[in-house]
Amino acid sequence: MKPPVSRLLLAWYRKGHRDLPWRRVSDPYRIWVSEVMLQQTRAQAAIPFYQRFIERFPTAAALASAGEEEVLTLWSGLGYYARARNLLRAARQVVAAGGFPRDYEGIRALPGVGGSTAAAIASMAFQLPYAVVDGNVLRVVARVENDAADIDSPRTRERFRAGAQGWLDPRHPGLFNQALMELGATVCLPGKPRCRVCPLSSLCRARREGTVLELPVKLRKTRPVRIAGVLLLVRKGRRILLRQREAGARRMAGFWDLPAPEDLPGWRTAARFGEFRHTITHHHYTFTVLAAAARRPPGPASPQFRWFDPAALTQIPLSTTARKALKLAGIL
Repeated sequence: MKPPVSRLLLAWYRKGHRDLPWRRVSDPYRIWVSEVMLQQTRAQAAIPFYQRFIERFPTAAALASAGEEEVLTLWSGLGYYARARNLLRAARQVVAAGGFPRDYEGIRALPGVGGSTAAAIASMAFQLPYAVVDGNVLRVVARVENDAADIDSPRTRERFRAGAQGWLDPRHPGLFNQALMELGATVCLPGKPRCRVCPLSSLCRARREGTVLELPVKLRKTRPVRIAGVLLLVRKGRRILLRQREAGARRMAGFWDLPAPEDLPGWRTAARFGEFRHTITHHHYTFTVLAAAARRPPGPASPQFRWFDPAALTQIPLSTTARKALKLAGIL
């Protein structure tokens, strides 16, 4: 009889894994912050953001008392800024309720918390037996079970969740979930799976059938959209001109950007710094950054524009594109 998935997985995980700061705590607030950051961000990229965020907001109460602009400033560069706004809303709900919810349903009801995030918090903070099913876990389940169903299908996702739930060790749910996610992130990789060192290789049906690289299956593939854009770096002495996104911009409302040519009629170019790429889901942007002069620089009558000293740029919510452009120009 073959050993169960959980025994193989936990034995492998206990031998060694990545030392991530949120794995050293059982505080539901800190686990929650890390899980929200990891929704759209690789672990290594999230670490410095997590450490700065927790240093400034060590508790839900500290976060709840903050203003949105300060929260967005600390989140600046991580992208997908609805996550930060939802964290702030949820922190205020947690404080108003008198503490962090201790059951799966209560955690799931917080703004911005989906089933996978709720399962991670419930299992790691409270040792509740809920399996996490993120993208990495879906890939592991698809390969171990050699299941070629479309992972975009809700029915498939529910079946895979049930599969992971069946593997879960109810005595160590938090450790099991971390091990399963670690396996998907470091061994059961999309393009170059490391099957020779996988603790589940003896159970993996896809490896036995030679279908590992064909799984998981995602039928609905969105075609990439390629977009070219220009950002203008306008200076007055040391100061730099930025434009604040309007409230109607929803996702990026309140963030500061470099102006685009249409923002400054009659602008004149002086030099070209280069270009950089920026991707949001299936939209692939290529931005050219130009040093420019404005014929009529915006004044007090244009409150959406403001001149900033470079030293002040770390104190405002700066868009990711502005951050990349300013790095290209050697300012950040």
